[in-house]
Amino acid sequence: MRNNRPVDNLPAPVLVNTNASYEKMMAHLAQSNLIALDTESDSLYSYATKVCLLQISVLTDPAPDTEPNWLAVTDYLVDPLRLGIDSLGRLMASDQVEVVMHAAENDILTLHREAGFTFGRIFDTQLAARILGWSGVGLAPILEKEYGVISNKKMQRTNWGQRPLTAEQIAYAQVDSRYLLDLRARLIRELETAGRWAEAQEAFDFLAQSSHDDRPPTPRTVWSMKATRRVPYPRMGLLEELWLWREQEAERRDRPPFKIVGDTVLMKLLEIEPTRREQLARIPGLSDHLLRRYGDALIQTVRRGQSRPVPPLPNGNHDDPRLEGVVLARFDALRRWRTTTAQARGVDPDIVFSNDILTQIALQAPTRIKDLVTIPAIGPWKAETYGPEILQIVARKG
Repeated sequence: MRNNRPVDNLPAPVLVNTNASYEKMMAHLAQSNLIALDTESDSLYSYATKVCLLQISVLTDPAPDTEPNWLAVTDYLVDPLRLGIDSLGRLMASDQVEVVMHAAENDILTLHREAGFTFGRIFDTQLAARILGWSGVGLAPILEKEYGVISNKKMQRTNWGQRPLTAEQIAYAQVDSRYLLDLRARLIRELETAGRWAEAQEAFDFLAQSSHDDRPPTPRTVWSMKATRRVPYPRMGLLEELWLWREQEAERRDRPPFKIVGDTVLMKLLEIEPTRREQLARIPGLSDHLLRRYGDALIQTVRRGQSRPVPPLPNGNHDDPRLEGVVLARFDALRRWRTTTAQARGVDPDIVFSNDILTQIALQAPTRIKDLVTIPAIGPWKAETYGPEILQIVARKG
């Protein structure tokens, strides 16, 4: 798809940072059943990440007499650090309102955790693009390809918690939601043409349902470090002690853990188990400043970690104890089938089924298609489309 519309000289967004401007925006949004939404957080600048900005785009004329121009929108930048947004959350929860987001899962989780948001209906433009088998499904490459918009990459590391926002931040934030309504219209046409619209609608329904999940988030543990894959299990007690020290220091200073010391420093500490400051001085990434601040604490942490018991393996790791014997055989056969099916459809394997869903199928060993829809995140479309082959695989593997 191509677009030759000019993208320069966009109308300025409306900055919503007072009660009066918020109420005026809400009056506009209440007239629309289609709202584009994005958020910006301060994950690179604080330990307890918080939403610092909401970007909202809506048709300037919510009830046009003809087919809408989906680029004729008003953009709002909402400051949740200054304003209560409860009424916005109630609007998003309505099943009369479809909220358009890109890569919605993280925004859904964050807004639900911080502001209690739930969503009645969702359209995820990234998920739609993935179901179509697009490559380069990040928002920046899509905007460049479809609209000629080149994002300012510097803004990916900016501090969204600072005030006032800079002109660069405002321009970057505006673009993130401005084109989503038009992109949705394009994607729907492609999904319908490809015969994948029903599949996408089912996936969006599960996303909306996930916003009602009140289970507490999975606790952060040392296993979130990618480097743990290279660490012998008996050494994990010491690494966990180092990781916990960094977490506690990051929380105390309200800084991201990587801005205390990096993973490479923790791994080097694990390797050499320093007992003297001069040993610390030879560790790359541990500057003189960090050595002065943390040297004694690190030596003490290493000493404690040497006698710390190893942590239990996490749930869902690749050595899931439930996957053994005939269940493991089913899982492996299902995974091979998924790879072949995804390749034939030109999509990533998780668009067919995630590993978690394959695990559930392997464990439950369904014998009827209607059994499949009892598994979370398997709806009628996937059950009918993939069910016969899945049941054959399960039957062959006992």
